[in-house]
Amino acid sequence: MGRHGVPDQILTDNGKVFTGRFGPGTGVVLFDRICGENGIRHLLTAPRSPTTTGKVERFHKTVRKEFLEGRNFESLEEAQAALDAWVEHYNTERPHQGIGMVPPLGRFELSVSEPLELSTASEEGDERFPEPGLRAAPVVTRRVGGGGKISLATFKYYVGRWLEGETVEVAISAEGLIEVTHRGVLVATHVRQHPVEREPRIWRQEPRSRPARPETVGRPVIRKVDSSGNVSFAAFTYRVGHRFRRQQVEVRVTGNTVEISQQGRVIRTHPIRHDPDKAHGAFANPEGKANRINAAS
Repeated sequence: MGRHGVPDQILTDNGKVFTGRFGPGTGVVLFDRICGENGIRHLLTAPRSPTTTGKVERFHKTVRKEFLEGRNFESLEEAQAALDAWVEHYNTERPHQGIGMVPPLGRFELSVSEPLELSTASEEGDERFPEPGLRAAPVVTRRVGGGGKISLATFKYYVGRWLEGETVEVAISAEGLIEVTHRGVLVATHVRQHPVEREPRIWRQEPRSRPARPETVGRPVIRKVDSSGNVSFAAFTYRVGHRFRRQQVEVRVTGNTVEISQQGRVIRTHPIRHDPDKAHGAFANPEGKANRINAAS
């Protein structure tokens, strides 16, 4: 990041060096911590789906064929020096078929670099993350139909047969890249194939600034977000978001709305779905039960 700048987002698989999603502990791994402290959105692929990271898998093939094949190195230092030279050639001289037979550098020559303060975490560092905000791209939900496809603006996009019947979230970036996520995990990406004028209207509207929301005055109940990004309240599960997993939040009932907040800021609202008669037990134990995973600690 010090050499090339801080990216807006990064996509990785579920390796233990990238995420603690499948690890035995509940802490944040160093890679995720660095992403959080630098405002990088960390996207995870679905388990056992190498095609989601097809570009880097294809790059590995190029490295093996053009750099490693038939070569032996006497030391790690020699290998690193040779790799650095090859990467320099790959980025600045080698023509790339996927971008019109120009080297990758040609795609960035017109970009403007702005100095950014880089934060590098250490194993002993704290777990400071940027305040949660609105997602960079508008989001709509779709139900995966037969054949593992969703319909978006009259066009069918493939998501995966294993998700048939499931609900997924669909976001589109300013560059026209469509991202499909399921329970906080990136499961598919596509270049936009549908006409822009047929997109959901919300995607074509300029974002409006929202006035500050007054502080909620409802009675708070503390809950811990589970590994799927949900909390349980009055025997019903409410969605909070993958980025808040294993963190404490406050749940309040205001009128006909369930509001979920953290550090005085509302991060999600839902219409009431639980049985009001079961809410008495939740308010009677606002800190949760000590022997349960959602208990406050």
